[in-house]
Amino acid sequence: MMLLIDVAEQIVKRRKANGLTQAELAKMARVSRSTLDALENGRMGELGYAKVNNLLTALGLEFKLQAAVSIRPTLDELTLENEREDAELRRSSRF
Repeated sequence: MMLLIDVAEQIVKRRKANGLTQAELAKMARVSRSTLDALENGRMGELGYAKVNNLLTALGLEFKLQAAVSIRPTLDELTLENEREDAELRRSSRF
């Protein structure tokens, strides 16, 4: 499950990558700069769908529905996956 703070982190990342200020993005998305600031700094507990969607759209992002993963991976599974990815990166960087 993605929390609002996770969405906010992606918004900040994309906003900065696009070279936008909070004021510029807020204007594009038709939300107040104070609302955007509160969202980006984790001071907003809830934000309506329309406002989040406007922000995402202004940044070229969108919501995506997918089936929820019902079983979370174990630490051992995550460690193994990470080791495999590291090994693959090492192999690909040799060529």
